[in-house]
Amino acid sequence: MYLTSRKYIEPDHKVAELVLENPSFLLVLEHFGVDEVFKDKTVEELCRLSDISVPVFTAICNLYNGFNFTAQNSLKRSDIPVVIRFLSNSHRYYVNEKYPEILNFIRNLSAEGNKKEIELIEVFFNEYFIEVREHLEYEEEVVFPYFNSLADTQRPVPGKEFSASYYLDHHSDIESKLADLKNLLLNHLHIKNLNSAKRKLLFALFELEYDLTAHSVIEEQILIPLGISAETEKQ
Repeated sequence: MYLTSRKYIEPDHKVAELVLENPSFLLVLEHFGVDEVFKDKTVEELCRLSDISVPVFTAICNLYNGFNFTAQNSLKRSDIPVVIRFLSNSHRYYVNEKYPEILNFIRNLSAEGNKKEIELIEVFFNEYFIEVREHLEYEEEVVFPYFNSLADTQRPVPGKEFSASYYLDHHSDIESKLADLKNLLLNHLHIKNLNSAKRKLLFALFELEYDLTAHSVIEEQILIPLGISAETEKQ
C-alpha cells in the first residue's frame, strides 16, 4: 500500500485530500462500493450520500491509515450489512484482481537457471490461494448470511450450530503464509536481470498482505463484536 500519512481521519476531513495523502483509500472506497465524484465532499457528506455510517467509515479508514480500532461502542447492529458489503467486495478484489495479477508476475520470472525455483513458487502460491478461496467461500456461504440475519430485527437468532463467538474461536488468518513467500523472494531467490519483475511481484504481495491483514482485523474487531452484541439483544 502507499501509506504516506498517519492523519487520524475525522468526519469533517475532505475525502479528496485523504486520497492524496494515502492513495490506498481508493481501494478502501472501492471496497465500500463508493462511486462518487469527490469535489469538496467531506467524509460526513460522502457517507450520507453513500448510506454508510460515519463511525464505520472512519473506523475502517483509520485502520488502513495505521491506527488501532477503538470505536466499538459507536457502532450499531444496523452497521453489519455495510461491513459485510465491504468484506464481500474485498473478496472479489482478491479473487478477480490480485490472484491473477500475482500469478502473472510469477510466470514472468522466467530467468535462465532458476526456472525450477520459479515453478515451485507458482505451486506454493496456487496451493496457498486454494486455501484462501476456501476461506472466502465459507464466509460468503455461511458467515455473512448469518451475520446479515442478525442485522434483521424481525428475525430470531438462527440455529445454535453457529454463532459469532464460534466464528471468532475458529477464525484463521489467511495472510500469514504470504510471509514465507516474501522471505523466499527476498532472501533466497536470485533472479538475474529481472529486478523489475521481482519488484512488481513483491509490491503485489505486500499489497495483498496489507489488505488481508486489514480484512482480518475488521472481522475480528468490528464484525464479530457487532454479531455478539446483536445475539445478546435477540435473546
